[in-house]
Amino acid sequence: MNESIELTVARQAAAAAAKITTKYFANLSTAGIETKSKDDAYQGIVTQADVEAEQAIINAIKTDFPDHEFMAEEEFSEQISAEHLWIIDPIDGTNNFAHGIPHYAISIAYYRDGVAQCGCILSPQTNEEFTTEKGRGAWHNGKVVRVNQHSVLQDTMLAVGFYYDRGAMMRATLDAIDELFRQKIHGVRRMGTAALDIVQVGLGRFGGYFEYQLSPWDFAAARLFLEEAGGKITTCDGDKLPLEKTSVLATNSLLHDSMLEIVRKHANFG
Repeated sequence: MNESIELTVARQAAAAAAKITTKYFANLSTAGIETKSKDDAYQGIVTQADVEAEQAIINAIKTDFPDHEFMAEEEFSEQISAEHLWIIDPIDGTNNFAHGIPHYAISIAYYRDGVAQCGCILSPQTNEEFTTEKGRGAWHNGKVVRVNQHSVLQDTMLAVGFYYDRGAMMRATLDAIDELFRQKIHGVRRMGTAALDIVQVGLGRFGGYFEYQLSPWDFAAARLFLEEAGGKITTCDGDKLPLEKTSVLATNSLLHDSMLEIVRKHANFG
């Protein structure tokens, strides 16, 4: 595959971050786990591995693109209007990572004028690389992938994510899951890593995935991967996905309307 320089750089940056996360994962006692808090509400955790991996990614990209801007989870502010924008999640699934669960990912996306151009999602513990380029396809370890062809909910497996909110949003998610189960789906999986959940839809393992609140770095690369694999991704209200905090519904396209009817019903929990 003749890939763009941006994708090559994204892959190199992800590999640099993977060396850091793998080192810390092998000895979690040195990972520097620290609980974030805001207004006494649980906001998740951040580790020293997150901080170091993010800096490694940015440093690697700046070597080739010193004038580009960054939107990153830990320390760099949002630059949505930048012509050349890299959106980074150094560890998507930090809760998994910090508890020794080998299911987390490094996610890097390159956007030009607000449009996704390429992305790399790397799962260090499973040695899986998911790459994509606009108009060229989606690849799993170099092999082209496509969504599944499940056209009814009773034929498929779904995934779901929970935001840190433990109140109305959580109850709305559980209500939506309850209704989906009544459609006789094969099951629901809650894996804890949004980027990989969306990627699994692109691989055809899940027919769909939804979450009522995600940040851009959670889905920036995975959205393009899914679309290039033949899937569809919108908000849980059916709107175009913005480059900001939002709800997300990702499907194989064929199931989008069926899932949207259910998740939209429960989305107005505010």
